[in-house]
Amino acid sequence: MAGDRAGPAVTRSVKCDNSLTPLALPALAGVARKLYLKMNELRHRIEKEVRSGTDAPQVAYVTIGEDADGQRIDNYLLRVAKGVPKSHVYRILRSGEVRVNKGRVDATYRLKLGDVVRIPPLRVAATATADSYVPAASFPVLFEDAHLLVIDKPAGVAVHGGSGVAFGVIEQLRQARSEARFLELVHRLDRETSGILLLAKKRAALVHLHQQIRDNAMDKRYFACVAGEFGHNRQHARFPLFKYTTPDGERRVRVQADGQPSHTVFNRVASFPGYTLLEAELKTGRTHQIRVHLAQLGFPIVGDDKYGDFALNKALARAGVKPGLKRMFLHAHRLTFVHPGTGQALTLSAPLPAECEAFLRQLKQMAQPGQADPAPTPHAL
Repeated sequence: MAGDRAGPAVTRSVKCDNSLTPLALPALAGVARKLYLKMNELRHRIEKEVRSGTDAPQVAYVTIGEDADGQRIDNYLLRVAKGVPKSHVYRILRSGEVRVNKGRVDATYRLKLGDVVRIPPLRVAATATADSYVPAASFPVLFEDAHLLVIDKPAGVAVHGGSGVAFGVIEQLRQARSEARFLELVHRLDRETSGILLLAKKRAALVHLHQQIRDNAMDKRYFACVAGEFGHNRQHARFPLFKYTTPDGERRVRVQADGQPSHTVFNRVASFPGYTLLEAELKTGRTHQIRVHLAQLGFPIVGDDKYGDFALNKALARAGVKPGLKRMFLHAHRLTFVHPGTGQALTLSAPLPAECEAFLRQLKQMAQPGQADPAPTPHAL
């Protein structure tokens, strides 16, 4: 009886789904498989769209304009990829992840107007993004046109970030001039050196001015006040300079036989008891050149905290002391070069900062007690 009751139930089940014949079963499996694949594809597409909606870095295609025409690809990437380690930039160049016009290039390739550069996703180091804030700043402008910007840099301000400095003049100027398509340093000044700093507003101007520097066609003059009485009206200093790094990571330079050749000419401007004001002509442009040459000659720059007379510097920096000075007395006061746009010679000057003028005034008072207290310029001394 139990079997008789079960029989009709089975029959009714078959009749309700009479399409499921043995021949139809493989077709049903194929439909189910296609449906599963479709749903899986849809799931992946949704996940991809969600990921693309985040801030994940994407491949970028950049068309090179006038601002990068002629620049090496490695330097271009280092400029546009702020905060990306230099080693990573060179790695993606070597691996071919960076492409120019769909082809591989090496680090020395010079970009051309209209090149299309493929830049892969680049992740900025966390420390770089955390310290990325740069306050905008302006500096006294000595000259500006469509090609150049020349400023009077104050002492104590680095020209660029790095070596423990979060930002410098160039980063602050770019922040203040966000509309500028191109702005690059032509040369550098030490952090504690004040005076003329030259920047290019066009790639062509930068290349032209760098060529002048390589050809020694740019005349750079500095005022330096040194400890000691300089005995020559004019003296050439030629010492090979070797760059090295101290154990605590500080960059230094010393005179060494296998160093780079360097040449400075010193002209005596004024003499005072125990001090001399000099004008330095740079014939080469090595790191810390003027400072190391003068220290080697036995006439350290007043206030120089790397190569100077540290006891004297400390004494001069005491409050209320005369003569007194709390900075290094090195100032880029004159620059002559050929304007990259007009082809004409251009000479620019930057006046001595007030604290340097005050120091010279005090020296003159010591040399001539009872005299009036003028504010002489170096040319008048």
